[in-house]
Amino acid sequence: MYQFDLSIEYRIIVGISAMVLLFSGFLISFITSQRKKIQHHREVELLHEQQKKLLMQQNDQLEQRVKERTTELREQKEALQISLTELKSTQMQLIQKEKLASLGELTAGIAHEIQNPLNFVKNFSELSIEFISELKQEVRAGNEKSVLDLAEILSKNLEKISTHGNRASRIVKGMLEHSRLSSGERRPTDLNALVDEYVKLAYHGSRAKDNEFTCKLVTVLDPKLVKFNIIPQEIGRVLLNLLNNAFYAVREKKKNADPSYQPTVTASTALIDNQVEIRVLDNGIGIPDSIKAKIFQPFFTTKPTGEGTGLGLSLSYDIITKGHNGGLEVKTEADGATEFIIQLPLA
Repeated sequence: MYQFDLSIEYRIIVGISAMVLLFSGFLISFITSQRKKIQHHREVELLHEQQKKLLMQQNDQLEQRVKERTTELREQKEALQISLTELKSTQMQLIQKEKLASLGELTAGIAHEIQNPLNFVKNFSELSIEFISELKQEVRAGNEKSVLDLAEILSKNLEKISTHGNRASRIVKGMLEHSRLSSGERRPTDLNALVDEYVKLAYHGSRAKDNEFTCKLVTVLDPKLVKFNIIPQEIGRVLLNLLNNAFYAVREKKKNADPSYQPTVTASTALIDNQVEIRVLDNGIGIPDSIKAKIFQPFFTTKPTGEGTGLGLSLSYDIITKGHNGGLEVKTEADGATEFIIQLPLA
């Protein structure tokens, strides 16, 4: 009986010990798990803290870079503003130079063109002075028929003096109108007369540069064309630019062309539908396709340095398209004919 009880007791102690051990293992496992969780939580917090610090550092660096870039952009903007101001000033100077060059071409043409009527006025005036001396002698001699003949000659001389004097006056008036700053006002203008006038002036201007230069001039003017509302000074400047380019093209081709080559520049007007067309055609050196698209760009020129500003066609394009709501186009081929076509709407 005593042994039985001891065995039970032993079993109870063993059971309790097992339970204690099991609970201890569970407790140790639980504590270990909690410690791992706490450790993981601390590591996560530490990582977050490191990321937060890194983010703050990156933000500080980014803000610093933004400040530096802003300062750099501000300086670049100020530099660009200065450059833009200088460019505008230079552009205005070049535009003024182009206008003065245009005026110089016109003046050279006028100097030659006006010389002809002045020579007529001078010659007929000198002849008239001689005839007046003869007339006085015939009057004293009582030769009525000779007096009447001399009077008739004097009358014709005076008519010629008046005609050529008026011609010179018109030329001077045209020069003054061209040199005067444009008011931007349109007024009825005889386009045929304007084209004819500028063909002669541009040709004489080219001959002033090279007195050996000769060119066949052809004008085809539409008689149906009545006075047309334009700004004559501006259209005259366009015509002068196109004609000067045409004479330059044929003069350059003449240098290396066959002796049979005949430089020819043709200017024409036509009333087509609801618009007026002015064409300037030359049989000069032509324009290669590679630069055809650039000819109306400001400052683009194929002429040697000092012979062109590259603004003539650009200004002409603006005058026609913006000032007169028209069009300006070119038809050309390399080493061949070039034709500029001005289109001006009637409305």
